[in-house]
Amino acid sequence: MRPQPLIAVSDVEASSRWYQRLLGCRSAHGGSTYDQLTHHGELVMQLHSFAVEHHHGSIGDPKDKPYGNGVLLWFEVGDFDAVMERAAEMDVSIVLPKHRNPPDGEGGPNHWECWMRDPDGYLVVVASPYGTADGDWRPPENLWD
Repeated sequence: MRPQPLIAVSDVEASSRWYQRLLGCRSAHGGSTYDQLTHHGELVMQLHSFAVEHHHGSIGDPKDKPYGNGVLLWFEVGDFDAVMERAAEMDVSIVLPKHRNPPDGEGGPNHWECWMRDPDGYLVVVASPYGTADGDWRPPENLWD
């Protein structure tokens, strides 16, 4: 089983560019009504326009905000520091800046996290792999191969 999250957005092309730049993924579909974002050929997420119903009806109500209330789009990334640099360059709205989880002591995932908002206001979390917040970690060049 693989998750294949789909979120409704106000501007598919702009959101696609945002996620591609932040996460280093690629568009595998393209278009103004729907896109698929992939990483190394694997589907990461789908973007769908609020304004288009296709054959299945409306995906969501664009007036019902905040979008994704109670849902976090969580991405484990091998290039956490590079994602943080891109987020700064993009002037991404940061909710919780880079921090260790857990903040102190042993246990937990022992990784770095950063919580932010995407262009539609969805809560997005990027995290380094488990066990990587010891201060000495650098991603291996072939981590995602």
